Amino acid sequence: MSFLVNTNMGALRSYNALAKVNAQTAQAQLRLATQQRINQVADDTSGFNVGKRLEAQTATQKAQIKNISSARNYLSTSESALMQINDKLIEISSKQIDAKDPLKNQKSIADDIRTLALEIDSILKNTNINGAQLLASADGSTPLANANFDISGAAFNVDFGAVGNLNPAALATAIGSGGLTSTTDSTVVSHSVTAVTDSVRSALGRIGNLTQTLDSREEFLTAAIANNTASMSSIFDADIAMEQLNATKGQLAGQIASAMLSQTNSAPQNVLALFR
Repeated sequence: MSFLVNTNMGALRSYNALAKVNAQTAQAQLRLATQQRINQVADDTSGFNVGKRLEAQTATQKAQIKNISSARNYLSTSESALMQINDKLIEISSKQIDAKDPLKNQKSIADDIRTLALEIDSILKNTNINGAQLLASADGSTPLANANFDISGAAFNVDFGAVGNLNPAALATAIGSGGLTSTTDSTVVSHSVTAVTDSVRSALGRIGNLTQTLDSREEFLTAAIANNTASMSSIFDADIAMEQLNATKGQLAGQIASAMLSQTNSAPQNVLALFR
């Protein structure tokens, strides 16, 4: 065994051991403070990269969930309006049957049908959400432009037919003020009501199909977000119990290493005994 004064190898080794123990203790304490296993890229480069990709994917999926909610509101508002229109069309059909009763007042029935037709026209032109017309333009001249929502990384097209091409106001105008006595008037009403009814029910069916798609996509995204969150937790979250054990162990080890450093640092003093 060599007795060196200029270089105390034992003290250096003790110092290195103490530095290592202190670094491990500090890391455990940091993880306890942040509750994160990865606090810098160097902690786990691979895990960091995978986790951040999952984080970005999850953020996108959460935005798509919000878009689904908006699309559902869009469809729900349209559906409510179309259901009202459908109910009024049923009323018109019922009044057409009444008009075939010679004991009924034809002019009053015509006025009722005209009023219902104008109400339908108003619903078509005034159904909007956040300023966007849902069923027809404000003047009724053009159908609603398709609306697109990103719910799956691609455009989800909300288009439920040519409802906007309908013109119930023309039906109201076509009904003569004298009632529904002429063959022409009855034919106009029958054909117009049939066309409107077919378009509305077709649009309602389309809305139902689109809503089913939204429900299915939302279920998938919700499950995907849950799975990604679990994966990110396993990558980033610290095991609190284990880190507490590591911190306690490190504190004890640090105290021991400090004591050993003190002893090894004073070892060269033993050489002085040679000069006595």
